[in-house]
Amino acid sequence: MNLFVPIIVIGVLVLITVLLMITDQLIGGDDKRTVTINDEQVIDVTETDTLLNTLSKEHIYLPSACGGKATCGACKFRLIEGGPEEPLPTETPLLSPEEQANNVRLSCQTKVRSSMKIEVLRELLTAKEYRAKVEKIEDLTYDIKLVRLKLLEPDTMDFKPGQYAQIRVPGLEIERAYSIASNPKDKHHIEFIIRLVPGGKATTFVFKALENNDDIIITGPYGDFFLQEESDRPIICIAGGSGKAPIRSILSVLKDAGMPRKVYYFFGARTQEDLFMTDEFRALEEEFDNFKYIPALSHADDDHEWQGEKGLVTDVVMRYFDDLSNYEAYLCGSPGMIDACISCLGGANLHDEFIYFDKFS
Repeated sequence: MNLFVPIIVIGVLVLITVLLMITDQLIGGDDKRTVTINDEQVIDVTETDTLLNTLSKEHIYLPSACGGKATCGACKFRLIEGGPEEPLPTETPLLSPEEQANNVRLSCQTKVRSSMKIEVLRELLTAKEYRAKVEKIEDLTYDIKLVRLKLLEPDTMDFKPGQYAQIRVPGLEIERAYSIASNPKDKHHIEFIIRLVPGGKATTFVFKALENNDDIIITGPYGDFFLQEESDRPIICIAGGSGKAPIRSILSVLKDAGMPRKVYYFFGARTQEDLFMTDEFRALEEEFDNFKYIPALSHADDDHEWQGEKGLVTDVVMRYFDDLSNYEAYLCGSPGMIDACISCLGGANLHDEFIYFDKFS
């Protein structure tokens, strides 16, 4: 073999490496990049990363229910100056025409390649990172667990009933969002109701690896889905599966207040195997005439032991009501279930402004 061949190959590789470094510098922008937030806070940036990760390194935690995969659309901000001129194709499906016109972007899709000025909703800047310890893991069904955490540092969290927090999966450094299922008055503990998602990295970690006394990191609270405590309207709650979590938190607050408003809680499941916490909500029925718990099974035609409601939960709701014009609704479930609920509630004259929901995908 010609001795010059390896030398030439190495020289070419070195040249390519140098060119890539120069290109990255040109694309990445000046090392003295900054991100100015709401004209109040300026952070220095030395690495080219997403804005979501850049802010997280500075202990500014924007919601990212999908873990930065551009499917939840929660990590929005307004670009005032600098940054890319146009949103990426991955962003536009999650931005309304009005948001696009106002230069709203997704922080998980925006790389900090130059100095930027941004605007973030002030309520999103209150989320913190918490170190917690697993206090209890309880099987609720074959694919749903209750996870109770004791907060260590900080040791308290203020949240509204209905909001969510994000669990960080160690090793993978991904975060996934789960609605808080506990009573906000217990500021030292957080409870989640988590359903196993086949192939899901976070839920597989919870079901296969997480154990009592493990340390874990969560961030939060997040979300604009929460109980409208100033309202006096009667309430319709509709949930399925782990969507029971935020409804349970909402009901805990109403219980502490003496259940001042009429509440109908419709819970959709496939079979009796998918029902859980039934005794808890039946006890609430016994305590308050104002509260009614209505589980409905969509696959109960051959279940002769089941004496309750059968069919899709939306159909069951419509069997109870034909006019919901003076109600407000709280929904939590899959995107498809939420869309179906909004449609049926609208058909019963419930206006969109009184329908509150979290749609986790």
